[in-house]
Amino acid sequence: MSLDSATRERIESLLRSHRVVLFMKGTRHQPMCGFSAAATNTLNELLEDYHTVNVLEDPELREGIKAYGDWPTIPQLYVEGELVGGADIIRQMYASGELHALFGAAAPDRTPPEITITDRAAEAIRQGTADAQGLALHLEIGPDHSAGFQLAPAGDHDIVAASNGIEVHFDPGSAQRARGIVIDWVSTVQGEGLSLKFPGAQEVKSLSVQELRQRLADGSVVLVDVRPAAGRAQAAPLPQARVLEDEGYESLASLPKDTPLAFICQRGISSQGVAERFAAHGFSQVYNVAGGMEAWSAQIAQDPPHH
Repeated sequence: MSLDSATRERIESLLRSHRVVLFMKGTRHQPMCGFSAAATNTLNELLEDYHTVNVLEDPELREGIKAYGDWPTIPQLYVEGELVGGADIIRQMYASGELHALFGAAAPDRTPPEITITDRAAEAIRQGTADAQGLALHLEIGPDHSAGFQLAPAGDHDIVAASNGIEVHFDPGSAQRARGIVIDWVSTVQGEGLSLKFPGAQEVKSLSVQELRQRLADGSVVLVDVRPAAGRAQAAPLPQARVLEDEGYESLASLPKDTPLAFICQRGISSQGVAERFAAHGFSQVYNVAGGMEAWSAQIAQDPPHH
C-alpha cells in the first residue's frame, strides 16, 4: 500500500520525539498479542522507559507503519529513527547481547545457572521429548517469576545448563533468575506437571473459605483476586479483594515481604500459580484459597454471618 503524506509525517514526528518507539498491539502494561508481549517483556529487561504506540487504536498508523518500513507485521521496534525489526529479531538480539549494546547496557552475564532436575522430572522430560528430534527444551522465567517451558530449535546464543542428563536452554534474563532452581515433577489435584522451586521460596499454604472469612473480618490478610475480567463478571469480586488485573503485578509485589497474601480465582487452580510466583519473590506468608469463588459462593454466601 502507499503511504499518504499526513500519516508519514505523524510517524516521522513520533520517531523524532522518542529515541525508542515500539509500534505494538496494546500497551506496555497490557499487550494484546503474544508477539507484542514478547517484545515488551524483552525491552523491559533493558529499558526503564520507552515509547509505545497502540496500533489497535489507530488503523491509519497500523497500516501506515507497515508501508513506512516495508515490514509486514506488528510489533515493530525503531531506535533513533531506524527500524530494528519485530519480536523474533528483538529476542535474537537480546540473546546475543546486540540489544544490550544498542541501548548502552552492560553485556549479559552468560554464566550457565546451577540447576537441579529431580529424577522424576528428568524421566518425565525424557518421555515428553522422545519424539522431539532437533528441538531443545527452553525455560523462560519472567521478572515476576512466571515460568514456561517450550520445545523449540536451539539458538546460537542460548545459555545452556544441564542436570541429571537433561539440557535446558535459557535467554540471559531467564538464566540469571534460574540460579539455584529445582525442577520437579508434582502431582496435585489439578493434575501432573513440571514445577519450579526457587531458592528460599516459602511454601504456599492452603486457606479454607471459612478461614478466609475470619481473616478478612479481623483484617489479617490481603486478598487478591486473580481472575480476568470475564471471570469477575460471572461472580463479582469480594468487596475487600484487590484485583490483580487492575493493580498490576509490580504494585502488589512492592508490598512488604511479610504481608500475609491470599489469592483467589474461580476454583483455586490459577490462583495457586500466582501464589507460587509471589512466594518465589520472597513473600513469607502466602495462601491459596481452596475451592476459590465457587467454594465461597456455596459455603459462605449462603451462610448468614454469626452475631
